Amino acid sequence: MDQFIYKKQSEIMALSAHLSDFSYKRHSHEEYAIGVTLSGIQQYHLKGALLSSHRNGIMLFNPEQPHDGSAYDKTGIDYVMLYIHPQLMMEILGKKEPILFNEPIVYNSKLESKILNLTKAVLNHEEDALCSDLLMQVAEGVSQMEINYNYKKEPSLIKKSKKIITSNYSGVLKLEDLSNEFGMSKFQFIRAFKEATGISPYQYFLNSKIEYARRLIEEKKDVYTAIEACGFTDISHLNKHFKNVYGITAFEYMTHMS
Repeated sequence: MDQFIYKKQSEIMALSAHLSDFSYKRHSHEEYAIGVTLSGIQQYHLKGALLSSHRNGIMLFNPEQPHDGSAYDKTGIDYVMLYIHPQLMMEILGKKEPILFNEPIVYNSKLESKILNLTKAVLNHEEDALCSDLLMQVAEGVSQMEINYNYKKEPSLIKKSKKIITSNYSGVLKLEDLSNEFGMSKFQFIRAFKEATGISPYQYFLNSKIEYARRLIEEKKDVYTAIEACGFTDISHLNKHFKNVYGITAFEYMTHMS
């Protein structure tokens, strides 16, 4: 049976999961996603390649890096994941620009131990001081992996289009209006956006809506506020998309956060 347990503590979200039948749709997170495969083989597509994280594999996802995910076979997988906002990571490491992981999967017993210690502390709602200390250890640990410090800023077209796309979650994405803003045809814009980000403008819009809905649920403890603010027709509409990204319904996620 698939199982997903989310908890949040000291600005860090942790996930403990078991899945066999469930598979994630292609999506991305605004945070760094840093996890460990505890058993089984986790597979996902990243940058056009099919990757496999075996037991003890440390998975390193950069912010807004599109990926999917599933178990290799019906025996399933157990894994944990930490979600850390880029601004928080930059603050911890004293950086002015985000770091980017070059290697998506690494095997390092010391770093694995640090990730598991922090995950356990967050899931158990340990005191903030302990979680912050363990977070510092994880951040310092991942910064010693193969890192790209030559952060490339987004093209102005992509940066501006993202701002427009996320300016109104309750509305409908109008690609014609958006492409006209940049003097491009609709399909020229879609192609340029996808080449830069790895996902289409619509996928980015939907993914951003789900991320925003998640933050509202955490803050308001009310799924219906998220439905209204994000333009979903009803609870089933929200749940359909929410579950594709987080494995559980919006209401189940809210209960985890309470």
